[in-house]
Amino acid sequence: MKTIFIGGGNMATALIGGILKEGVTPGDIQVVEPLPEKRQELETRFGVTCLPGAADAEIPESGLVTLAVKPQQMRAALSPIAGRLTHQIVLSIAAGLPLETLSRWLGGYRRVVRAMPNTPALVGAGMTGLCALPEVALNERLVAERVLGATGATLWIEDETLMDAVTAISGSGPAYLFLFIEALQQAAVELGLAPDAACRLAIETTLGAAKLAAASGDPVAELRERVTSRGGTTAAALEVMARKGVAAGIIAGAKAAEARGRALARELGAA
Repeated sequence: MKTIFIGGGNMATALIGGILKEGVTPGDIQVVEPLPEKRQELETRFGVTCLPGAADAEIPESGLVTLAVKPQQMRAALSPIAGRLTHQIVLSIAAGLPLETLSRWLGGYRRVVRAMPNTPALVGAGMTGLCALPEVALNERLVAERVLGATGATLWIEDETLMDAVTAISGSGPAYLFLFIEALQQAAVELGLAPDAACRLAIETTLGAAKLAAASGDPVAELRERVTSRGGTTAAALEVMARKGVAAGIIAGAKAAEARGRALARELGAA
């Protein structure tokens, strides 16, 4: 399927790399990217066609149009293609923009899918939530799913009002885990370990625990309890973390992210 990307940033780069590995040919991909150095990078790395503006782009008939620009730039980015769409699937990976807003900015076009990927997609380990307008057919949903699935796991969300929760958990979630890894590294250094050893211990432990949680069919609470012997070192650590409000802080932070997502949707959707 011919594909055009509006925006050539990190997430678009991850998706382009993913779909090329899945068998899409470089000649079937166009990228609209205003920065000359980024266009050169994409052309050199992937062999795709890059253009400075959407007005010059050939919108593929019955193809895929992937919107990969910042939410604040989206309305201006859509202006050159509004009214030019016929049977294309439009896939937005911009946070906070509701489907109805995107449809309105596209002149009422209704074959629109909204997705919330995350940065681990850059290494093929992403998690993406998707939802779609009712006019998007099953086979069109599958096309969008295959594109995002080239960079990791996918999950359909039928109630779009929950997409801000998806953003708060998986979209923003990598930042929470990076913060945890930072803290674990700092603790290791303060306990006397060398920085390189602290880094490896923190990252590999986090990675291993996540893999175990994914592979096990047991609740993560049960996995935690298995590591926590009464009166042992883990119990001592968790008791202090509970007093410091670590878990409560994570939950409150995620809820703040969800609330900010809803606020952004109202602000951007009002335009």
